Amino acid sequence: MMNKTITREDVAEHLRDHLQHRLSLEELVHWAETVMMDGDLESDHNDEIRDVVARIGVADVRAFGLTWQDCEELLSCLGYKARVDVAAG
Repeated sequence: MMNKTITREDVAEHLRDHLQHRLSLEELVHWAETVMMDGDLESDHNDEIRDVVARIGVADVRAFGLTWQDCEELLSCLGYKARVDVAAG
């Protein structure tokens, strides 16, 4: 059960964490499914957040997946821009 309002920033942070390998696809999908069932979405951006979270929630289905381009588009829907930063290992 969630008890905080889910904002665009929350969704963007979860996508960022997934892209940076801090959150597995399975964990991201589980979070999105929980938000869709129990989440209170930020009222000013309810439609955008709902659409993006719904898309994330089906990312574990082979036909949908979640590519880098998908993440860029989802972030753009939320008012964010994805950037790539490359650093020496």
